[in-house]
This record gives sequence, structure tokens and C-alpha cells, in this order.
Amino acid sequence: MTLALDKPRTPRRPAARRANWELASWVFMRVSGIALVVLVLGHLLIMNILDGGVHRINWGFVAGRWSSPFWQFWDLSMLWLAEIHGGNGLRTIINDYARKDSTRFWLKVLLYVSMVLILALGTFVIFTFDPNMDA
Repeated sequence: MTLALDKPRTPRRPAARRANWELASWVFMRVSGIALVVLVLGHLLIMNILDGGVHRINWGFVAGRWSSPFWQFWDLSMLWLAEIHGGNGLRTIINDYARKDSTRFWLKVLLYVSMVLILALGTFVIFTFDPNMDA
């Protein structure tokens, strides 16, 4: 006696290989969060605790710091990671709590426009800062 299996309802084919955006977003939040802890704690240690703390921060201190590509990259990394990390979190909140599709759309448009403007302005300031300008 031979058992006969019914034919499957869907044809056998490999699952579509598409990017899982939410998984990538979830992983990014974890990795960027760890990186931000290191960057922000380093920033706070250098700016607020070592060598006299906040009382030494002035134009000359910032000019000396941003004359080094290392510190420019440090601050730029902190800016970009914080902005994208926060924007991704707000995107998740918008998706969870905005009930109407049109409301969700316009809130995301406002979010993305503000993110691009802040990233562009912050990057512009870091790379065009002139340490030789009069205070």
C-alpha cells in the first residue's frame, strides 16, 4: 500500500530574497547604541572632567580640537550615529502610534527633512570650521 500525499497548494520555489528592513533597523539600533555609549562617554570625559572641566572650553579649545582630523571624525561620527539612531527610534514610534496613513506619511516626511537638515548643517559646521577666525 502506497501513501499518496496531496499536492501542496503553493508551488515549491525558494523564498524571495529581499532585504528585511525592520531586522536591519533593529540591528542598527543595537550596534549604534553601543557605539554611541563609547563616543558620548569619551566626549563627556574629555569635555567635562579632564583638565579643568567645562571652565576651559572656549573658542581656542574648540579650534584646537577641530584642527585634528581625529576629533573631527569623532564628533562627526557622534552626530551621524545619534541623529540616525534617534530618527530611527522616532520612525518606529510614528509607525506604532500614528493611526491614519496620511498622518504617518506627513510625520515621517517632517522627520526625514529635519534629519537631513540637521545632518547637513552639523557636517557643514564640522568641516568648514575655521580655527584661525577671530573669536
